[in-house]
Amino acid sequence: MQPFLHYIHEDNEFEIYMAFHNPPQKPFSERVRPQNIAEVFGQEHLLAPGSPLFKVIQNKNIPSMIFWGPPGVGKTTLARIIGNELGLHVYYLSAIQAGVAEVRKVIEDAKKIGKVLLFLDEIHRFNKSQQDALLGAVENGTIILIGATTENPSFEVNNALLSRSQVYVLNELDASALKKILLEAVKKDEWFGSKQIEITEWEALLAHSGGDGRKLLNLFELLANQFDSNARISIDNKLVEEVLQQRTLKYDKGGEEHYNVISAFIKSIRGSDPNAAVYYLARMLHAGEQVTFIARRMLILASKDIGNANPNALLLASQCFDAVKVIGNPESRIILSQCAIYLACSPKSNASYLAIDEALAEVEKSGNLPVPLHLRNAPTKLMKELNYGKDYSYSHNYENNFIEQEFLPASISGKKFFEPGKNAREQEQKQFLKTRWKEKYGY
Repeated sequence: MQPFLHYIHEDNEFEIYMAFHNPPQKPFSERVRPQNIAEVFGQEHLLAPGSPLFKVIQNKNIPSMIFWGPPGVGKTTLARIIGNELGLHVYYLSAIQAGVAEVRKVIEDAKKIGKVLLFLDEIHRFNKSQQDALLGAVENGTIILIGATTENPSFEVNNALLSRSQVYVLNELDASALKKILLEAVKKDEWFGSKQIEITEWEALLAHSGGDGRKLLNLFELLANQFDSNARISIDNKLVEEVLQQRTLKYDKGGEEHYNVISAFIKSIRGSDPNAAVYYLARMLHAGEQVTFIARRMLILASKDIGNANPNALLLASQCFDAVKVIGNPESRIILSQCAIYLACSPKSNASYLAIDEALAEVEKSGNLPVPLHLRNAPTKLMKELNYGKDYSYSHNYENNFIEQEFLPASISGKKFFEPGKNAREQEQKQFLKTRWKEKYGY
């Protein structure tokens, strides 16, 4: 049986056989879409021989799965390849346009023709009840679900569906992968493969593609179409800037300059320099950096470098992250600037960061030390007979809601992980701890 791709869009549906005969009017990115794993670049952690997803496809034992990654990294392509490998009918739905009715139609079809593969793009846009409509068919194997999302599935996919699916993370394409994708695409395409094409400079091409393979191919097609059909095609930074009417700063989102600028941004905030912080923020925004990436890094910094010296920093950074997801460009620049300046002007402390790292080092060294008996949970009669929970003192029953007792395993009793920083807020914490643990921990 020849596998095919089955599209459902509103009241219309049509089928495209996966043995594509690419007509010239198709976009370049579609004409050169990979047809097998060997043609997929940039996801070697999943697809190299012996790696997790490669084994699953090779054994033809495909579970329902979620592909999580940024746009243009191969989520749809991989779903098509898997459907082709299995010889299954592949139904394609977009959660932007489809709903429960379309899902039920796929399930009914599967009951008639046998197991099918349902690729659900933008699965995070389905609400809980819409996602629930998939559960029964996924659980009993009527359909193999492949959901694609650009958002963290831990937050956007309900737990019941997530527990029945394997999550695979696809990475943003780096400079090396993007170059391979474009060069191989030009070779295999009937139209461009017969032309004289030279790429003399890559910086602008890669910067404007933003780690998105499809965007890179579409941009290349736009540039190549500036030339006569028989002309020799030469692409450099100047041509990209002229065609896009944008000046490209040196900022390769998959390369060294990307990391240099974000590093300078974070270090400027850590160093309490709001002027440098907004300068590097402007560099990233001008180059098209994802606003969620910038906000995410500030969210980490708010805890790692400010912490309890100013607990409000984490709240503001969290609100900034949520806001830019909703607002988008260009207004997000204002929110990001406000947050960056606030964080730069906040007192700093890395005490919480150091505390958890030291605690993790202790766990690595000493392993799973036994929890003191008086702290253990005792839900059964046997556990109570074994003295689980015995002699535990409920702190709220005592003056100032405190009574000294042992909370750490015996072999590391008195081990101090948290050392308050020399800032007003954490010195208050130190005074609090001194009234309770001066002797035990030396505060």
